[in-house]
Parts: sequence; C-alpha cells; structure tokens
Amino acid sequence: MDITVAKRLQHTEEYYFSKKLREIDELNKQGKQVINLGIGSPDLPPHPDVIQVLEEEAVKSNVHGYQNYKGSPVLRQAIADWYTRYYDVQLNPATEILPLIGSKEGIVHICMTYLQEGDEALIPNPGYPAYTSAVRISGASIVYYELSEEKGWLPDLEELEKRDLSKVKIMWINYPHMPTGTLANQAFFTDIIAFGKKHNILICHDNPYSFILNEHPQSIFAVPGAKDVAIELNSLSKSSNMAGWRIGMLIAAEQRINEILRFKSNMDSGMFLPLQLAAAKALSLDKSWYTQLNAEYAKRREKVYQIMDMLGCTYSRDQVGLFIWAKIPNGYTDSYTLCDKVLYEANVFITPGGIFGSAGNNYIRISLCAKEEVFDQAIARIKEIG
Repeated sequence: MDITVAKRLQHTEEYYFSKKLREIDELNKQGKQVINLGIGSPDLPPHPDVIQVLEEEAVKSNVHGYQNYKGSPVLRQAIADWYTRYYDVQLNPATEILPLIGSKEGIVHICMTYLQEGDEALIPNPGYPAYTSAVRISGASIVYYELSEEKGWLPDLEELEKRDLSKVKIMWINYPHMPTGTLANQAFFTDIIAFGKKHNILICHDNPYSFILNEHPQSIFAVPGAKDVAIELNSLSKSSNMAGWRIGMLIAAEQRINEILRFKSNMDSGMFLPLQLAAAKALSLDKSWYTQLNAEYAKRREKVYQIMDMLGCTYSRDQVGLFIWAKIPNGYTDSYTLCDKVLYEANVFITPGGIFGSAGNNYIRISLCAKEEVFDQAIARIKEIG
C-alpha cells in the first residue's frame, strides 16, 4: 500500500534530538553509559509547594472535565501578576493572555494562524529548529537572517532593510537567544518593534530563558506600542523546572489572541485544571526561588567552562540561559566532527551548533541540565581522550 505523506511534511525531518537519542539508546545497550549533556531538560524538581497544589487539586472530583479553551482565570491572573512583578508589563488577564500546552505548540499555532503558501517568514540562523519546522508545515517560505558573533548575535536590521520584505508576514526572534545565550537590550527591542511597524511584519518573540542566570528579565512588551505588532511566548519549562508539565503562555493584543484561538481551539481542549492551578502557584513564587535555582546553575556553568577549555573552545562569559555556546578550535571540519569525537571516544553527548543553522557550524553547545558529579564524570572521560 503506497500512501505518501503530505507535501507539508516532505521537507520536514525528524527532530535532531529525537534521532540522536535513539542512537544514544543503542550505545547504552552496548554498555557505553553515555553522559547526555546535549538537551536542555531541567533535572531539578519544581518547588515543593507547586507539587503540593497539584496533589491537592488532582484528588478533587470536579476537576477532571474539559477546560475553558482560554485557560483558567486563576492561571491567567497569575501570569498577568508575574509579568507585572518581573517584567514591569501590564496585561489584561481576560483578553491578552492565552495559556498553552507548552510554548512549542504556540510556535505552530502562530505559524498556522498567519502563514500560508506565498508568505515568507524571517528565521534566525542560528536559531531554534522548531521555527523552521513550523513555517515549513504552514506552507510558507523560509527566509533566514544570519546572526554572527561579530555583530553580537543580533539581527542586522539595516541589512534586512535592503531585502524585498513585501511577502514577509512574521519574524521570529528569541532573546535571551538560544543557542548563543545572548541578551538583547531595550534599544534593540525598541528598534525591532519599529522595524515590524514599518514593514507590517508581526514580531514573534520566544522568551523562555529570561530568568536563567540573568538578573534582569526582559519582555518585548516593555516597549511602548509593542502590542500593536508583537507576540511573546513564555514558558515554565526552564524557569520553574516544569518542562514535562507542558505549560506555556502566549501574550498578545486581544485581536491576536482571538485570531490564534481560532486555530488552537480546533487542536486541543484545554489543559488539566490541577496543572493550571499548580502553574499559578509556581508563578507566585518570590525571587528567592530564582536566586536558589541560579546558584545551582552557576556552579554547573563553571564545570562546563572546564569542559570547553579542555576541548580548546572559546566562549563568552556574558551569556545567559540554560546552555554554554562556544566556538570550536581550528583543526575540526565542523561542530559535528568534534561532537562525534567526544561521543564515540569519551561517551559524552554534546550538541553540534550546526543543527541550529549553517551559522552555527563552527560552534558547540553544552547544557547545564546535569548534576555536578555528572559533569565531573564527563570531565574525567574527556580528559582521557586528550
């Protein structure tokens, strides 16, 4: 029986980590005991109070039905309060907030709501591969804009102005940037909002890393007039150690929320209410939660610096977020060559920067999501291969 996949999937490959984890599983079956330093899945638990709320709510008899497509008012209010407290941004919880089953689904929702064949989307290179996949699935065309270390991993808006932007409907940005860990400043956000307004481009800001090793979280909505042209995605995956809980949020003007809801409401039936109430608790935690979390990540970061030094890589100590991004030394064809050497000779998995785009070919990325003793084991293994 010859049933072909839809055209939208014919150029969409399986996610790199999905394939690589299968390979690692096979190596482990051979007794290799691979240390995985590649994926940014927090290994620490959420705050105990968050788990307690989930337990208390889940045993109630009246919380197991379908939920409101726009999410619980309790969660939306908690998100609004969180944005006020940490980002100094005022949001209407009834109209400008849409809870998501993880922010990754929001990337697809946005692309499917606004893009179709004939449209173009600007995507960073290097950047999160999910942007490329979601645009491809929508049928729109991808236009990569290259980021470089020399220009601080920020888009060159003057260079973009020289292009034909008439078919561009959305532009994906992501600061703190993944994979490079670059922070953007208020001036950049002001410029990108002006750029979006000038060219009638929807600026989509993916913002899940703003609390990790960063003392000053920023939202694009701190820029006056941003709601006219911007959407922001945020998440509890990294900042609250709740990656597997799949809880995110989409922030936008009421018109955008309603437009995206037209697609989203046909895709799911809302999030389990106890999860939403537990998420609201996570969002209510004071700054001491983030301080404690970042103290742990800061210790791990020192271990990653050791690994990068051993590999002869160069890196900035100003980067933030859940990873360390570093340039590989001369002598390697590309990042895949170095990563394969470390995997097959030291049984340590690190991420080649090339999976994030051609501009990442000469870089590698290491996650902070492993305990200090695991990093010590990785250091010992890598030291043995020289």
